[in-house]
Amino acid sequence: MRKLFLQLITVFVITQAIGIAVGIDLVEAIETGELEQPTVVTDNPEDPINAIGLLIYILFFTGFLLIFLYFFKGRVLFKILETLVIFTASLIVFTAFVEPVAFLFAVLIVLLRLLLPKDILLRNLVAIIAIAGVGALIGVTLGVIPVAIFLILLACYDFIAVFKTKHMVALAKGIAKQNLAFTVAMPTKVHQFELGTGDLVLPLTFAVSAMRSAKPPGWPSFLIPAVLILVGSLIGLLITIRYSSKHIGKPLPALPLQAVFMIGAWFLSKVIGF
Repeated sequence: MRKLFLQLITVFVITQAIGIAVGIDLVEAIETGELEQPTVVTDNPEDPINAIGLLIYILFFTGFLLIFLYFFKGRVLFKILETLVIFTASLIVFTAFVEPVAFLFAVLIVLLRLLLPKDILLRNLVAIIAIAGVGALIGVTLGVIPVAIFLILLACYDFIAVFKTKHMVALAKGIAKQNLAFTVAMPTKVHQFELGTGDLVLPLTFAVSAMRSAKPPGWPSFLIPAVLILVGSLIGLLITIRYSSKHIGKPLPALPLQAVFMIGAWFLSKVIGF
C-alpha cells in the first residue's frame, strides 16, 4: 500500500507541476496575443454551453472507440491515436520550456515510444507529458464555471459507464491490453494498477482554469486556488485507490469523489478571498 501511494503521489505531483507551468505559459501567450483563445463551442470561455459541447465530443469519441474496439480490436487505430495525442500534447509542453527545439523533442518522444513500446517507465513518462499538455490546454479553453459543470456531468457519466452500462470497463480493459499511454502503470507485488489519464487531466484542467481567473491575479496568489483544487483531487484519488487496492478486480471510477473534493476546494478558495 505504501509503495502504491508513493507512486501515485509522485506521478500526481510531477504531472500537475509540469501542467501548471505549461498553463502559465499558455495564459501569458493568450494575454499577449501570441496565441488565439482556444474554443470548444463559443468564443466565450465562461459560456456553460462549452461544458455541454465538450461532454458531447467525449461521448461521441468514446462511442467511436468502442465500435472500433468491438469490430476491429482497434489495435492500429489506438496506436495512431496515441501517436497523434503524444505528438500534439508534447509539442505544447516542450514549447513552454524549450520553444526553439520543441518540434524536435516532440518527434523524439514519439519515436522513442514507437521503438520501445513495452517500456513501462517510458510509457508513464509519455503519459505524464501528454496529460500536462492536454490538461493545460483545456484549462485555458474553459472558464471555471464551465469546468465545474463539465466535471459534474462527466462524474455522473463515469458512474453510469462503470456501474450501469459497464462500457467504460470494457474500453479500459481493451486499452490496458494494448499497453497504450492512455493509462499510468503503478506496479506492486500484488497487482499492477492502471490509473486512467482522465483522473489526472481533469484536476489539471480545473486548476489551470481557476488559476487563470483567480483574484488577485498576481504572483503567487493566483496559484492558491489551483493548489487547493489539486490537494482536494489528490485526497479523492487516494481514497479511491485505497478502496481499489482492497478490492482488486472491482472497477471503481475515481472522478466522482475527485469532483466532490475539487469543487469543495474551489468553493473554499472563494470563501478565503481568491
